[in-house]
Amino acid sequence: MEEKKQKKNPMVKIATFIVDKRNLFFLIYIAALIFSVFAKSWVKVDNELTDYLPETTETRQGLDIMDKNFITYGTSRIMISNITYPQAEALVDQMEAIKGVDQVEFDDSEDHFKGTSALYSITYTDEAESDVSVQALNDIRTLLSDYDVSVAGEVGNDMSVTLAQEINVIMAIVIVIIIIVLLITSQTYAEIPVLLMTFGAAILLNQGTNFVFGEISFVSNSVCSILQLGLSIDYAIIMCHRFSEERENLEPREACITALSKAIIEISSSSLTTMSGLLAMMFMHFQIGFDLGRVLIKAVIFSMIVVFTLMPGLLMLFSKWIDRTHHRKFIPDIYGWGKIITKIYPLLMPIFVVAIVFGCYFSNKCPYVFSQNNIDTLNQSETQLEEKKIKATFGDTNIMALIVPSGHYDKEKAVLEELETYDEVDYTTGLSNIEVSMDDDSSSEKSDSYMLTDSLTPRQFAELADMDIEQARIIYSAYAVDNEEYGHIINNLDGYGVPLIDMFLFAYEHLDYVNLDQDQVDKLDDLHDQLIKGQDQLQSDKYTRMLISLNLPEENDETFEFLSTIRKVAQKHYGEDAEIYLVGNSTSDYDLSSSFSQDNLMISILSALFVIIVLLFTFKSVGMPILLIIVIQGSIWINFSVPYLTGTPLFFLGYLVVSSIQMGANIDYAIVIANRYTELKKEMSIKEAIITTLNQAFPTIITSGAILATAGVLIALITTNPAIYGIGVCLGRGTIISMILVMAILPAILILGDKILERTSFNIKYPERTHNVSGKVHVDGRVRGYISGQIDAEIHGVVDGDIDAVVDVKQIKKLDEEEDEEDDW
Repeated sequence: MEEKKQKKNPMVKIATFIVDKRNLFFLIYIAALIFSVFAKSWVKVDNELTDYLPETTETRQGLDIMDKNFITYGTSRIMISNITYPQAEALVDQMEAIKGVDQVEFDDSEDHFKGTSALYSITYTDEAESDVSVQALNDIRTLLSDYDVSVAGEVGNDMSVTLAQEINVIMAIVIVIIIIVLLITSQTYAEIPVLLMTFGAAILLNQGTNFVFGEISFVSNSVCSILQLGLSIDYAIIMCHRFSEERENLEPREACITALSKAIIEISSSSLTTMSGLLAMMFMHFQIGFDLGRVLIKAVIFSMIVVFTLMPGLLMLFSKWIDRTHHRKFIPDIYGWGKIITKIYPLLMPIFVVAIVFGCYFSNKCPYVFSQNNIDTLNQSETQLEEKKIKATFGDTNIMALIVPSGHYDKEKAVLEELETYDEVDYTTGLSNIEVSMDDDSSSEKSDSYMLTDSLTPRQFAELADMDIEQARIIYSAYAVDNEEYGHIINNLDGYGVPLIDMFLFAYEHLDYVNLDQDQVDKLDDLHDQLIKGQDQLQSDKYTRMLISLNLPEENDETFEFLSTIRKVAQKHYGEDAEIYLVGNSTSDYDLSSSFSQDNLMISILSALFVIIVLLFTFKSVGMPILLIIVIQGSIWINFSVPYLTGTPLFFLGYLVVSSIQMGANIDYAIVIANRYTELKKEMSIKEAIITTLNQAFPTIITSGAILATAGVLIALITTNPAIYGIGVCLGRGTIISMILVMAILPAILILGDKILERTSFNIKYPERTHNVSGKVHVDGRVRGYISGQIDAEIHGVVDGDIDAVVDVKQIKKLDEEEDEEDDW
């Protein structure tokens, strides 16, 4: 008969297979976890938020062009405090002698020496992330070890390493807190190792499979494991509680099968709301939402799979210890809280209405910022403290890159000259304003100097390059032939002007035309190296890059307005249709702010819409989803009104991520309350149902909520990354607000809105039939009639006795071995 039951109930059949084949699943998981340990190292992490800007933004397009066409050498700003100018000046040559250092800028201006502090601008011979640049910075630190040194810049500042260390600390503390919470909320001590092994397997599998995405963001790589714990811990707890309930009347195997068959549907339904919120995040224009959403959705799926396939085997393995380690109930009953709510609920509703109205208003005035440099985390790294110290003494730098079509030196010069007339510009750098000078110690005449893009005649070039005029004429003739400009050779070669950089690079490649001594060759080699480096940074076959230093903050309305001025100046000289790109932290902030308003509205609408659809099918009611959404949306508004009320800037990413998580995950708390209330009000009065519901739901909500809130708070307290810090602050605060509203406001709403719920219900009606049976019968439906006594109730279970009743039936089947007849609808 048990076999027939399994055939008739697919969930039981699946559960039986999983429980009976648990050793096979153990082997599969051992192999999968070993694989995941190695596969974790295959995951590539992108540490730049700008890489996730939409492809249509100017910053994204400009960055792609710069990556393909230019080399950006690493730079550092190094400040020495409590030093005299002669001492500071003497260190310049020592730093320039270090391998990997290309140039050290330092003078007696206030840009480099102020009070008793010296600021050196270091340029390295390689890119910021290269080992050469990092080693050079380490050597500089060694050289300056006896001084009070502060360093700012990307060289040697590996954010991913620091963040990984912080997340490991956070995860360790979270695990300790989870153990403490589980000790208090669990029913038996032996559940805890089962839960920990389940969590650990799910997290490791998710981490080990992230390589399938090719590359993930540092945001996803750092917070997903912690969020996975907070978002999915309910699944394992539900399975544990189900097993404990069934174990009271059944043997371990049967209890595990029955618990799993019931938990599969319950957990799958619960996960849909969580994944709905995460799915909404994937529609963001800012692609960090897509990246984080897909990793978290995969995490939720892995958590469910592990609970469904690994946890039953662990429960069977630990069943003897689970039976032996039962302990008394540590979480107190809160019937008193429920009684208070049922008495003051008329007062709670006006308070809630006022709170959400003001929350909606103030959250829309939230002081969002789009630069991580504008956020001060609670915990500051040594690098951050050094950067703040430099900024406090010498101010900040705001460098913009203007990219224009190459081959127009005159236009480039005109743009740079016009931009330098603006008060907002400190200085500009481009090929057309880089000076090349000739110092002749043997001559008393004043040395000549030219810009790299100035046109030089053969005589001027000969003087600059320290070569004979005839040698210069030979090179100029070869250049004219190579460029098919024969008229200059015939008419007036001495008046033939060629841009210095073009002529020099041509001459260097054709030294075989002339005979030069070793000193001349060495001088040309040195000048060639400098020109190549300049060209690598500022010129390619298709584009020219100009650098503009602004004395404006990185992010404010004045800065954003001046970006338009820079574009207008470039278009004035290059034409309206020319390919012009402006790239820098300020343009990145502007692009992020532009996409934020669209993403904000999209996430709010989609997350609510997706969750409502799931809840419609869950509760078979129009009113219930609306009431639950009001509570959680209210918690979101209240959460994000706090930054405005406290005057604290909020990094925009915190809102986009946490609002999705609050809507998709915190609503599970509201669902727990609503589900229990819907069932209990069939058996008792509305107020009694609310009191009992709050008492029964409290352990589940406090367990899950405490862990998620703790994870958020710990992230905020420990991380030094501004983007991750914002997520932690908002997540911790938002979860606490959601728990309070669910335990206080939602019950009041359910009491007042009960009539609305009844009138908007569209429960599926099942056919009624009168049954007259005796013995052991499985009933799933509403029974009105006689079961060894009058009854009118919903029954989900087994009746052993006489039944003579009308049944709004989902399923009724006889379980006695003598009776094989069974009816299913």
